[in-house]
Amino acid sequence: MSNLRAFARSGSRRTLAASFLYFDVSFMIWVLLGSLGNFIGDSFRLTGTQKGLMTAVPVLSGAGLRLLLGPLGERFGGRRIGLVCLALTTLPLLAGWLLADSYSRVLWLGVLLGVAGASFAVALPLASRWYPPEHQGLALGIAGAGNSGTIFASLFAPRLAQAYGWHTVFGLALIPNLIVLAAFALLAQDSPSTPRRFGLAPYLALLRQPDTGRFAALYAITFGGFVGLTGYLAIFLHQQYRLSKVDAGDLTAACVCAGSFARPLGGYLSDRFGGVRLLLMLLIAIVALLAAIATLPPFGAALLLLIALLATLGLGNGAVFQLVPLRFHREVGAITGLIGAAGGVGGFLLPFLLGSTHDRTGSYTGAFLICAAAALVVLLLLGAAGSGWHGSWARPRAARQGSLARTPVHGFGAGTSETASAE
Repeated sequence: MSNLRAFARSGSRRTLAASFLYFDVSFMIWVLLGSLGNFIGDSFRLTGTQKGLMTAVPVLSGAGLRLLLGPLGERFGGRRIGLVCLALTTLPLLAGWLLADSYSRVLWLGVLLGVAGASFAVALPLASRWYPPEHQGLALGIAGAGNSGTIFASLFAPRLAQAYGWHTVFGLALIPNLIVLAAFALLAQDSPSTPRRFGLAPYLALLRQPDTGRFAALYAITFGGFVGLTGYLAIFLHQQYRLSKVDAGDLTAACVCAGSFARPLGGYLSDRFGGVRLLLMLLIAIVALLAAIATLPPFGAALLLLIALLATLGLGNGAVFQLVPLRFHREVGAITGLIGAAGGVGGFLLPFLLGSTHDRTGSYTGAFLICAAAALVVLLLLGAAGSGWHGSWARPRAARQGSLARTPVHGFGAGTSETASAE
Protein backbone atom coordinates (compact mmCIF):
# COMPACT_ATOMS: atom_id res chain seq x y z
CA MET A 1 0.00 0.00 0.00
CA SER A 2 2.90 2.35 0.65
CA ASN A 3 3.86 2.01 -3.03
CA LEU A 4 0.35 3.00 -4.08
CA ARG A 5 0.35 6.00 -1.73
CA ALA A 6 3.71 7.10 -3.13
CA PHE A 7 2.32 6.72 -6.64
CA ALA A 8 -0.70 8.85 -5.79
CA ARG A 9 1.57 11.66 -4.57
CA SER A 10 3.74 11.68 -7.70
CA GLY A 11 3.13 12.71 -11.27
CA SER A 12 0.02 14.36 -12.69
CA ARG A 13 -3.30 12.67 -12.03
CA ARG A 14 -5.06 15.07 -14.42
CA THR A 15 -2.82 14.10 -17.30
CA LEU A 16 -3.00 10.41 -16.41
CA ALA A 17 -6.82 10.61 -16.52
CA ALA A 18 -6.69 12.52 -19.81
CA SER A 19 -4.35 9.92 -21.34
CA PHE A 20 -6.63 7.10 -20.22
CA LEU A 21 -9.75 8.75 -21.65
CA TYR A 22 -8.04 9.58 -24.94
CA PHE A 23 -6.75 6.04 -25.36
CA ASP A 24 -10.07 4.54 -24.22
CA VAL A 25 -12.36 6.34 -26.68
CA SER A 26 -9.78 5.99 -29.47
CA PHE A 27 -9.50 2.25 -28.90
CA MET A 28 -13.28 1.93 -28.90
CA ILE A 29 -13.48 3.65 -32.28
CA TRP A 30 -10.44 1.82 -33.66
CA VAL A 31 -12.04 -1.64 -33.26
CA LEU A 32 -15.54 -0.76 -34.44
CA LEU A 33 -15.15 -2.68 -37.70
CA GLY A 34 -14.41 -5.84 -35.73
CA SER A 35 -17.33 -5.31 -33.36
CA LEU A 36 -19.63 -4.74 -36.34
CA GLY A 37 -17.95 -7.40 -38.48
CA ASN A 38 -20.84 -9.86 -38.41
CA PHE A 39 -23.32 -7.17 -39.51
CA ILE A 40 -21.05 -5.74 -42.22
CA GLY A 41 -20.22 -9.26 -43.39
CA ASP A 42 -23.89 -10.05 -43.87
CA SER A 43 -24.50 -6.74 -45.69
CA PHE A 44 -21.83 -7.41 -48.31
CA ARG A 45 -21.77 -11.25 -48.16
CA LEU A 46 -18.11 -11.34 -47.17
CA THR A 47 -15.89 -14.40 -46.93
CA GLY A 48 -13.83 -15.14 -43.83
CA THR A 49 -10.73 -13.76 -45.53
CA GLN A 50 -12.54 -10.52 -46.42
CA LYS A 51 -13.80 -10.12 -42.86
CA GLY A 52 -10.32 -10.79 -41.52
CA LEU A 53 -8.84 -8.16 -43.83
CA MET A 54 -11.56 -5.68 -42.92
CA THR A 55 -10.81 -5.97 -39.20
CA ALA A 56 -7.05 -5.97 -39.81
CA VAL A 57 -6.74 -2.83 -41.98
CA PRO A 58 -7.34 -0.33 -39.14
CA VAL A 59 -4.68 -2.11 -37.08
CA LEU A 60 -2.08 -1.87 -39.84
CA SER A 61 -2.97 1.76 -40.57
CA GLY A 62 -2.65 2.61 -36.88
CA ALA A 63 0.74 0.89 -36.78
CA GLY A 64 2.06 3.08 -39.57
CA LEU A 65 0.68 6.30 -38.12
CA ARG A 66 2.28 5.56 -34.76
CA LEU A 67 5.68 5.98 -36.37
CA LEU A 68 4.70 9.54 -37.24
CA LEU A 69 2.79 10.54 -34.12
CA GLY A 70 5.51 9.45 -31.68
CA PRO A 71 8.07 12.04 -32.82
CA LEU A 72 5.36 14.62 -33.53
CA GLY A 73 4.32 14.32 -29.88
CA GLU A 74 7.93 14.95 -28.86
CA ARG A 75 8.30 17.94 -31.16
CA PHE A 76 5.00 19.71 -30.53
CA GLY A 77 3.82 18.16 -27.25
CA GLY A 78 1.46 15.27 -26.61
CA ARG A 79 -1.41 17.54 -25.62
CA ARG A 80 -1.45 19.40 -28.93
CA ILE A 81 -1.06 16.27 -31.06
CA GLY A 82 -3.72 14.46 -29.02
CA LEU A 83 -6.21 17.26 -29.65
CA VAL A 84 -5.48 17.17 -33.38
CA CYS A 85 -5.93 13.38 -33.52
CA LEU A 86 -9.21 13.44 -31.61
CA ALA A 87 -10.49 16.08 -34.03
CA LEU A 88 -9.33 14.04 -37.05
CA THR A 89 -11.08 10.93 -35.69
CA THR A 90 -14.41 12.57 -36.49
CA LEU A 91 -13.66 12.11 -40.21
CA PRO A 92 -13.80 8.28 -40.35
CA LEU A 93 -16.84 8.31 -38.09
CA LEU A 94 -18.65 10.61 -40.52
CA ALA A 95 -17.48 8.45 -43.42
CA GLY A 96 -18.74 5.27 -41.77
CA TRP A 97 -22.07 6.90 -41.02
CA LEU A 98 -22.72 8.50 -44.39
CA LEU A 99 -20.47 7.00 -47.08
CA ALA A 100 -19.57 3.34 -46.38
CA ASP A 101 -21.86 1.70 -48.94
CA SER A 102 -19.46 -0.91 -50.40
CA TYR A 103 -16.74 -3.27 -49.21
CA SER A 104 -14.03 -1.18 -50.86
CA ARG A 105 -15.24 1.92 -49.04
CA VAL A 106 -15.27 0.01 -45.78
CA LEU A 107 -11.60 -0.85 -46.34
CA TRP A 108 -10.81 2.84 -46.93
CA LEU A 109 -12.76 3.60 -43.78
CA GLY A 110 -10.45 1.17 -41.99
CA VAL A 111 -7.43 3.10 -43.23
CA LEU A 112 -8.87 6.33 -41.78
CA LEU A 113 -9.63 4.62 -38.47
CA GLY A 114 -5.89 4.14 -38.05
CA VAL A 115 -5.65 7.67 -36.62
CA ALA A 116 -7.57 6.41 -33.59
CA GLY A 117 -5.29 3.40 -33.19
CA ALA A 118 -2.21 5.62 -33.37
CA SER A 119 -3.31 7.32 -30.13
CA PHE A 120 -1.08 4.83 -28.33
CA ALA A 121 2.05 6.71 -29.46
CA VAL A 122 0.74 9.95 -27.93
CA ALA A 123 -1.21 8.90 -24.83
CA LEU A 124 1.44 6.70 -23.22
CA PRO A 125 4.44 9.08 -23.50
CA LEU A 126 2.21 11.95 -22.36
CA ALA A 127 1.48 10.12 -19.10
CA SER A 128 4.88 8.47 -18.76
CA ARG A 129 6.93 11.67 -18.62
CA TRP A 130 5.17 12.79 -15.46
CA TYR A 131 6.27 9.76 -13.39
CA PRO A 132 9.62 8.66 -11.94
CA PRO A 133 11.15 5.29 -12.89
CA GLU A 134 9.80 3.32 -9.92
CA HIS A 135 6.18 4.13 -10.93
CA GLN A 136 6.45 3.65 -14.70
CA GLY A 137 4.79 0.22 -14.71
CA LEU A 138 1.66 1.33 -12.88
CA ALA A 139 1.38 4.70 -14.65
CA LEU A 140 1.66 3.17 -18.11
CA GLY A 141 -0.59 0.31 -17.07
CA ILE A 142 -3.34 2.75 -16.10
CA ALA A 143 -2.97 4.82 -19.25
CA GLY A 144 -2.72 1.67 -21.36
CA ALA A 145 -5.86 0.24 -19.75
CA GLY A 146 -7.63 2.51 -22.20
CA ASN A 147 -7.71 -0.54 -24.43
CA SER A 148 -10.82 -1.27 -22.37
CA GLY A 149 -12.56 0.83 -25.03
CA THR A 150 -12.95 -2.49 -26.82
CA ILE A 151 -15.39 -3.49 -24.08
CA PHE A 152 -17.75 -0.64 -24.94
CA ALA A 153 -17.47 -1.36 -28.65
CA SER A 154 -18.20 -5.06 -28.11
CA LEU A 155 -21.12 -4.46 -25.74
CA PHE A 156 -22.93 -1.60 -27.42
CA ALA A 157 -22.05 -1.67 -31.12
CA PRO A 158 -23.87 -4.96 -31.92
CA ARG A 159 -26.98 -3.89 -29.99
CA LEU A 160 -27.10 -0.50 -31.64
CA ALA A 161 -26.47 -2.06 -35.05
CA GLN A 162 -29.31 -4.51 -34.52
CA ALA A 163 -31.67 -1.70 -33.53
CA TYR A 164 -30.63 1.11 -35.88
CA GLY A 165 -28.27 -0.35 -38.49
CA TRP A 166 -24.50 -0.54 -38.44
CA HIS A 167 -23.97 2.76 -40.27
CA THR A 168 -25.71 4.63 -37.45
CA VAL A 169 -23.24 3.24 -34.91
CA PHE A 170 -20.48 5.35 -36.46
CA GLY A 171 -22.62 8.45 -36.16
CA LEU A 172 -23.42 7.73 -32.51
CA ALA A 173 -19.69 7.21 -31.77
CA LEU A 174 -19.17 10.89 -32.54
CA ILE A 175 -20.77 11.75 -29.19
CA PRO A 176 -18.19 10.12 -26.84
CA ASN A 177 -15.37 11.24 -29.13
CA LEU A 178 -16.38 14.90 -28.86
CA ILE A 179 -16.89 14.60 -25.08
CA VAL A 180 -13.39 13.20 -24.64
CA LEU A 181 -11.98 15.89 -26.93
CA ALA A 182 -13.35 18.51 -24.54
CA ALA A 183 -12.14 16.64 -21.44
CA PHE A 184 -8.67 16.15 -22.91
CA ALA A 185 -8.40 19.86 -23.67
CA LEU A 186 -9.22 20.65 -20.03
CA LEU A 187 -7.10 17.98 -18.29
CA ALA A 188 -4.01 17.16 -20.35
CA GLN A 189 -0.72 18.90 -19.63
CA ASP A 190 2.72 18.34 -21.14
CA SER A 191 5.49 17.48 -18.68
CA PRO A 192 8.33 20.01 -18.36
CA SER A 193 10.67 17.16 -19.32
CA THR A 194 9.08 16.70 -22.77
CA PRO A 195 11.85 17.01 -25.40
CA ARG A 196 11.22 19.34 -28.32
CA ARG A 197 12.81 17.51 -31.18
CA PHE A 198 11.74 15.92 -34.42
CA GLY A 199 13.42 13.99 -37.18
CA LEU A 200 14.45 10.58 -38.43
CA ALA A 201 17.64 10.46 -36.37
CA PRO A 202 16.01 8.94 -33.23
CA TYR A 203 14.38 6.20 -35.30
CA LEU A 204 17.54 5.37 -37.20
CA ALA A 205 19.55 5.19 -33.98
CA LEU A 206 16.95 2.92 -32.37
CA LEU A 207 16.76 0.61 -35.37
CA ARG A 208 20.47 -0.11 -34.97
CA GLN A 209 19.95 -1.36 -31.42
CA PRO A 210 19.20 -5.08 -30.90
CA ASP A 211 16.99 -4.28 -27.92
CA THR A 212 14.55 -2.50 -30.23
CA GLY A 213 13.96 -5.78 -32.05
CA ARG A 214 13.51 -7.67 -28.78
CA PHE A 215 10.87 -5.27 -27.50
CA ALA A 216 9.16 -5.17 -30.90
CA ALA A 217 8.88 -8.97 -30.94
CA LEU A 218 7.52 -9.02 -27.40
CA TYR A 219 4.89 -6.41 -28.17
CA ALA A 220 3.94 -8.03 -31.47
CA ILE A 221 2.93 -11.08 -29.40
CA THR A 222 1.33 -9.39 -26.38
CA PHE A 223 -0.38 -6.32 -27.84
CA GLY A 224 -0.66 -7.73 -31.36
CA GLY A 225 -2.29 -10.84 -29.96
CA PHE A 226 -4.63 -8.78 -27.82
CA VAL A 227 -5.85 -6.33 -30.45
CA GLY A 228 -5.89 -8.88 -33.28
CA LEU A 229 -7.86 -11.46 -31.33
CA THR A 230 -10.34 -8.99 -29.85
CA GLY A 231 -10.98 -7.53 -33.29
CA TYR A 232 -11.89 -10.93 -34.72
CA LEU A 233 -13.29 -12.64 -31.64
CA ALA A 234 -16.97 -11.82 -32.23
CA ILE A 235 -16.68 -13.23 -35.76
CA PHE A 236 -14.93 -16.35 -34.43
CA LEU A 237 -17.57 -16.98 -31.74
CA HIS A 238 -20.44 -16.39 -34.17
CA GLN A 239 -18.98 -18.70 -36.81
CA GLN A 240 -17.41 -21.43 -34.69
CA TYR A 241 -19.98 -21.72 -31.89
CA ARG A 242 -23.10 -20.38 -33.65
CA LEU A 243 -23.73 -17.62 -31.14
CA SER A 244 -26.00 -14.72 -32.04
CA LYS A 245 -24.28 -11.51 -33.08
CA VAL A 246 -25.23 -9.76 -29.84
CA ASP A 247 -24.22 -12.71 -27.65
CA ALA A 248 -20.89 -12.93 -29.47
CA GLY A 249 -20.34 -9.25 -28.73
CA ASP A 250 -21.21 -9.69 -25.05
CA LEU A 251 -18.77 -12.56 -24.61
CA THR A 252 -16.09 -10.67 -26.51
CA ALA A 253 -16.57 -7.84 -24.00
CA ALA A 254 -16.13 -10.29 -21.11
CA CYS A 255 -12.88 -11.59 -22.59
CA VAL A 256 -11.60 -8.10 -23.34
CA CYS A 257 -12.42 -6.96 -19.82
CA ALA A 258 -10.01 -9.55 -18.44
CA GLY A 259 -7.21 -8.36 -20.71
CA SER A 260 -7.79 -4.64 -20.31
CA PHE A 261 -7.78 -4.55 -16.55
CA ALA A 262 -4.91 -7.02 -16.32
CA ARG A 263 -2.65 -4.46 -18.01
CA PRO A 264 -2.21 -2.17 -14.96
CA LEU A 265 -1.69 -5.29 -12.83
CA GLY A 266 1.05 -6.42 -15.21
CA GLY A 267 2.78 -3.07 -14.81
CA TYR A 268 2.43 -3.16 -11.03
CA LEU A 269 3.75 -6.72 -10.75
CA SER A 270 6.67 -5.78 -12.99
CA ASP A 271 7.47 -2.82 -10.74
CA ARG A 272 7.55 -5.20 -7.79
CA PHE A 273 9.13 -8.37 -9.17
CA GLY A 274 10.74 -7.51 -12.50
CA GLY A 275 9.36 -7.27 -16.02
CA VAL A 276 11.68 -9.80 -17.64
CA ARG A 277 10.93 -12.53 -15.11
CA LEU A 278 7.20 -11.90 -15.45
CA LEU A 279 7.34 -11.94 -19.26
CA LEU A 280 9.10 -15.32 -19.31
CA MET A 281 6.30 -16.84 -17.25
CA LEU A 282 3.58 -15.14 -19.29
CA LEU A 283 5.00 -16.30 -22.62
CA ILE A 284 4.98 -19.91 -21.40
CA ALA A 285 1.31 -19.49 -20.49
CA ILE A 286 0.50 -17.84 -23.84
CA VAL A 287 2.02 -20.75 -25.79
CA ALA A 288 0.08 -23.29 -23.73
CA LEU A 289 -3.23 -21.42 -23.98
CA LEU A 290 -2.97 -20.93 -27.75
CA ALA A 291 -2.19 -24.62 -28.21
CA ALA A 292 -5.22 -25.54 -26.10
CA ILE A 293 -7.54 -23.20 -28.03
CA ALA A 294 -6.25 -24.71 -31.29
CA THR A 295 -8.04 -27.94 -30.36
CA LEU A 296 -11.34 -25.99 -30.65
CA PRO A 297 -12.76 -27.41 -27.41
CA PRO A 298 -16.44 -27.24 -26.42
CA PHE A 299 -17.82 -23.74 -25.95
CA GLY A 300 -17.55 -23.53 -22.15
CA ALA A 301 -13.93 -24.62 -22.10
CA ALA A 302 -13.09 -22.37 -25.07
CA LEU A 303 -14.55 -19.34 -23.32
CA LEU A 304 -12.48 -19.94 -20.18
CA LEU A 305 -9.35 -20.42 -22.27
CA LEU A 306 -10.01 -17.22 -24.24
CA ILE A 307 -10.53 -15.21 -21.04
CA ALA A 308 -7.31 -16.63 -19.61
CA LEU A 309 -5.43 -15.91 -22.84
CA LEU A 310 -6.55 -12.29 -23.07
CA ALA A 311 -5.80 -11.74 -19.38
CA THR A 312 -2.31 -13.13 -19.93
CA LEU A 313 -1.78 -10.93 -22.98
CA GLY A 314 -2.93 -7.93 -20.95
CA LEU A 315 -0.42 -8.71 -18.20
CA GLY A 316 2.22 -8.97 -20.90
CA ASN A 317 1.34 -5.55 -22.32
CA GLY A 318 1.85 -3.99 -18.91
CA ALA A 319 5.12 -5.84 -18.35
CA VAL A 320 6.61 -4.76 -21.69
CA PHE A 321 5.90 -1.10 -21.10
CA GLN A 322 7.24 -1.21 -17.58
CA LEU A 323 10.60 -2.08 -19.13
CA VAL A 324 10.52 0.24 -22.15
CA PRO A 325 11.06 3.58 -20.34
CA LEU A 326 13.77 2.01 -18.18
CA ARG A 327 15.70 0.94 -21.25
CA PHE A 328 14.88 3.88 -23.55
CA HIS A 329 14.27 6.71 -21.11
CA ARG A 330 15.60 9.38 -23.49
CA GLU A 331 13.78 8.14 -26.62
CA VAL A 332 10.39 7.24 -25.18
CA GLY A 333 8.34 8.91 -27.95
CA ALA A 334 10.23 7.34 -30.83
CA ILE A 335 10.52 3.90 -29.25
CA THR A 336 6.82 3.90 -28.33
CA GLY A 337 6.03 4.54 -31.98
CA LEU A 338 8.34 1.76 -33.18
CA ILE A 339 7.22 -0.83 -30.66
CA GLY A 340 3.59 0.16 -31.06
CA ALA A 341 3.94 -0.26 -34.82
CA ALA A 342 5.31 -3.77 -34.29
CA GLY A 343 2.32 -4.53 -32.09
CA GLY A 344 0.06 -3.21 -34.82
CA VAL A 345 1.66 -5.45 -37.42
CA GLY A 346 1.06 -8.43 -35.15
CA GLY A 347 -2.54 -7.30 -34.70
CA PHE A 348 -2.95 -7.03 -38.48
CA LEU A 349 -1.63 -10.50 -39.22
CA LEU A 350 -3.72 -12.38 -36.64
CA PRO A 351 -7.28 -11.66 -37.88
CA PHE A 352 -6.20 -12.05 -41.51
CA LEU A 353 -4.59 -15.38 -40.61
CA LEU A 354 -7.73 -16.55 -38.79
CA GLY A 355 -10.06 -15.64 -41.66
CA SER A 356 -7.91 -16.98 -44.48
CA THR A 357 -7.06 -20.22 -42.65
CA HIS A 358 -10.73 -20.92 -42.02
CA ASP A 359 -11.58 -20.26 -45.67
CA ARG A 360 -8.87 -22.64 -46.88
CA THR A 361 -9.20 -25.46 -44.34
CA GLY A 362 -12.64 -25.05 -42.79
CA SER A 363 -11.02 -24.81 -39.34
CA TYR A 364 -9.25 -22.29 -37.12
CA THR A 365 -6.83 -24.87 -35.69
CA GLY A 366 -3.93 -24.08 -38.00
CA ALA A 367 -4.08 -20.35 -37.31
CA PHE A 368 -3.92 -20.80 -33.53
CA LEU A 369 -1.04 -23.27 -33.85
CA ILE A 370 0.92 -20.78 -35.96
CA CYS A 371 0.36 -18.13 -33.28
CA ALA A 372 1.53 -20.55 -30.58
CA ALA A 373 4.68 -21.25 -32.59
CA ALA A 374 5.36 -17.51 -32.96
CA ALA A 375 4.99 -17.00 -29.21
CA LEU A 376 7.33 -19.93 -28.59
CA VAL A 377 10.00 -18.35 -30.81
CA VAL A 378 9.79 -15.07 -28.85
CA LEU A 379 9.96 -17.00 -25.58
CA LEU A 380 13.14 -18.74 -26.75
CA LEU A 381 14.66 -15.42 -27.87
CA LEU A 382 13.96 -13.83 -24.50
CA GLY A 383 15.29 -16.86 -22.65
CA ALA A 384 18.45 -16.87 -24.78
CA ALA A 385 19.08 -13.20 -23.93
CA GLY A 386 19.35 -14.26 -20.29
CA SER A 387 19.33 -12.23 -17.10
CA GLY A 388 22.46 -10.42 -18.20
CA TRP A 389 20.43 -8.60 -20.86
CA HIS A 390 18.30 -6.80 -18.29
CA GLY A 391 21.25 -6.17 -16.01
CA SER A 392 23.14 -4.50 -18.86
CA TRP A 393 20.86 -1.45 -18.82
CA ALA A 394 19.12 -1.39 -15.44
CA ARG A 395 20.64 -1.32 -12.01
CA PRO A 396 19.66 -3.56 -9.09
CA ARG A 397 16.85 -2.51 -6.77
CA ALA A 398 19.21 -1.61 -3.96
CA ALA A 399 21.15 0.79 -6.15
CA ARG A 400 17.92 2.31 -7.37
CA GLN A 401 16.67 2.95 -3.86
CA GLY A 402 19.92 4.61 -3.00
CA SER A 403 19.51 7.04 -5.86
CA LEU A 404 15.84 7.93 -5.57
CA ALA A 405 16.56 10.84 -3.34
CA ARG A 406 18.63 12.35 -6.15
CA THR A 407 16.01 11.68 -8.86
CA PRO A 408 13.47 14.49 -9.42
CA VAL A 409 9.82 13.57 -9.88
CA HIS A 410 9.96 14.81 -13.44
CA GLY A 411 13.44 13.44 -14.06
CA PHE A 412 12.22 10.73 -16.43
CA GLY A 413 14.05 11.54 -19.61
CA ALA A 414 15.17 14.88 -18.23
CA GLY A 415 18.90 14.71 -18.08
CA THR A 416 19.52 11.49 -16.12
CA SER A 417 21.42 8.81 -17.94
CA GLU A 418 20.73 6.08 -15.41
CA THR A 419 17.37 4.61 -14.64
CA ALA A 420 16.18 2.19 -12.08
CA SER A 421 15.52 -1.47 -12.41
CA ALA A 422 12.27 -3.00 -11.41
CA GLU A 423 14.04 -6.28 -10.81
